[in-house]
Amino acid sequence: MRVLDPWARNPACWEKISIIARVAQGSFRRRWICPRGARPRIAKRRLAHFWTKCIHLGQGGAPGCGVGLRRRPPRGGRHVMTVEDRLARWRRRYPRVADLAPRARRRLPGFLHDFVVGGLGDDLALGGARAALDAVEIVPRYGVGAEGLDTGATLFGERFAAPLAIAPIGGDGSIWPGATRAFARAARAARLPYMAGTLASHPVEQVAGWLEQGRWFQLYTMPGDDHRVSLDLLARAAAAGVTAVAVTVDVPLPARRYRDMRNGLRMPMRPGPRHIAQAASRPAWLAALARHGVGQFANLAPYADAPDRGSIGGFVAREGPGAGAGWPVLARLRDAFPGAMLVKGLQHPADAANAVALGYDGVIVSNHGGRQFDAAPAPIDVLPAIRDAVGPAPTLLLDGGILSGLDILRAQVCGADGVLAGRAFMLGLAALGQDGPAHVAETLIDEYRIALGQSGALTGAGARGMTHRHPGRWPALAFGEEAP
Repeated sequence: MRVLDPWARNPACWEKISIIARVAQGSFRRRWICPRGARPRIAKRRLAHFWTKCIHLGQGGAPGCGVGLRRRPPRGGRHVMTVEDRLARWRRRYPRVADLAPRARRRLPGFLHDFVVGGLGDDLALGGARAALDAVEIVPRYGVGAEGLDTGATLFGERFAAPLAIAPIGGDGSIWPGATRAFARAARAARLPYMAGTLASHPVEQVAGWLEQGRWFQLYTMPGDDHRVSLDLLARAAAAGVTAVAVTVDVPLPARRYRDMRNGLRMPMRPGPRHIAQAASRPAWLAALARHGVGQFANLAPYADAPDRGSIGGFVAREGPGAGAGWPVLARLRDAFPGAMLVKGLQHPADAANAVALGYDGVIVSNHGGRQFDAAPAPIDVLPAIRDAVGPAPTLLLDGGILSGLDILRAQVCGADGVLAGRAFMLGLAALGQDGPAHVAETLIDEYRIALGQSGALTGAGARGMTHRHPGRWPALAFGEEAP
């Protein structure tokens, strides 16, 4: 197994800043650990690969190299790998988002990997969303040139590099420690909006401070005490400078996710021996944990009995985030926030029309990543009917299955103003560490640029008029008398 950085062979290049560093140095000197049955030379190579690849490259920190190791300035004028160097390397090794999945699987504890990539039931809704996107065909137009090519998009009065937002992921800091900050950094660098979630690992005030634009927030309603917490979260978001809030309505009840049930994931979480064993076999994840700490639902800490992880988890379990989001409640929430508001999780044209009638500025067409209702249609398939129902003015965003820049174009061709991607960015973070989301953003934007040029659409507005074939499209008549 080849060592990625030659300096790692020499323990003198390391500073002893923890017991883990001393153990690693002792291993290289053949004094302490040596895998049973392995020759010393092979053991040294394996340990060098462990520390350099799993921790140094996995976290990408400068000057820190993860847990226990800090790299000294190289001797002899050797090049120090920068963030730009890593991104260039990843472009060659992982040219598409799907290429990150195997590496993410190797670096995430098994129970967390299942949580990220899985849906519920038989994963019908999860797989259907992806298959429906792949089925959309676009007829390209040539002879138009590429002079007017522009990937930019204007959403809620702000100009972004692409019609792409980083979606909220519940418990992101528990899946990969430091996730919320990594997503915010990637969004700021790429000029994309980031929709921080109610269950993010940092409070909305802190996330808003990390961003220069695109300060979006996802709200889970909390029905207790006449939605006192829901309304207070909206007030906090407004005070923090959030420009758009999406209220999630597709979680009326907790779902039965078989993978999570088998893995013992519940709220509040109580790690058992199996969880600890799986985590112990993932050094890169442990390095992130040591650096950023255990994630918790920081937005809800002020409302729990105590600000510790157990009390917050108990509060979440009692409240049932997402419950009680009926139309009267949605009307109250709309009146409580001065900025733009969307309803997230709608799939019926009549529901979308109701949201617009209440004063909401748009709808996020989503099936919650295939994690709530396994018989739900693919979001892309109901998108055209929803656009017909609400008209051209409201903002429609598609959420579900986005893994490439071509998917962004497909969504626009079918009537969306933009898309949200969640799993793609979490896979990037798990596979490549803190700079992984930046690689995903760069990949998706570049793929979208090429798709615009190759199709002849050139802009998001041009994509609306593209000739396309959408075999899974639900016609408006399929919704019967309920459709407006």
